[in-house]
Amino acid sequence: MLSKTDFTQIIKNTPLISIDLIIENSEGKILLGKRLNKPAQNDWFVPGGRIFKDEKLDEAFSRTTTSEIGVALKRGEVEFLGLYEHFYADNAFNDEFSTHYIVLAHKFQVNEAEIKLNNQHEAYQWFDIKELLSRDDVNQYTKNYFLK
Repeated sequence: MLSKTDFTQIIKNTPLISIDLIIENSEGKILLGKRLNKPAQNDWFVPGGRIFKDEKLDEAFSRTTTSEIGVALKRGEVEFLGLYEHFYADNAFNDEFSTHYIVLAHKFQVNEAEIKLNNQHEAYQWFDIKELLSRDDVNQYTKNYFLK
C-alpha cells in the first residue's frame, strides 16, 4: 500500500482508475452504499474500488468484488457498461484539490444471500432504479449509469 503522502501526490497529479459495480438483485433493485469517506461522502453510491499499479484488470475486478461483496467474480461473467469519468472538487484527505476518476463500470446480478458486505459504507440499501434517480442523496455519477 502507498503511504498517505505518496497517495496524496497521485490524487493531486493524476487520474485514478477504478471499477464500479452495478449490482442488481432478483427484483431488479440496485445495491448502493452510503459513503463514509470523501469524495462523495454521505452520498449513496455503487460499490467499487481502485485498480492498483501492476494489477491486471481481471485481478482487480475479482479483488474488488471479493472485498466489496464477498463474492469473487470474473470480468468475463458480467456486463461491461463502459468507461465513465468522475470529477470531484475534494479528495480523500482534504478539500485543497480535486479528484479525477476514470471508471470501468460493470453490471451483474447476484443472489442477495451470497453477499457479505464490508464496513466501508455507513449503510447499504437496495434501491429501485426509479427511486434512486429521484433522490437527492444518490450521487449523480451513480444516477448516470441508469440514464439512457
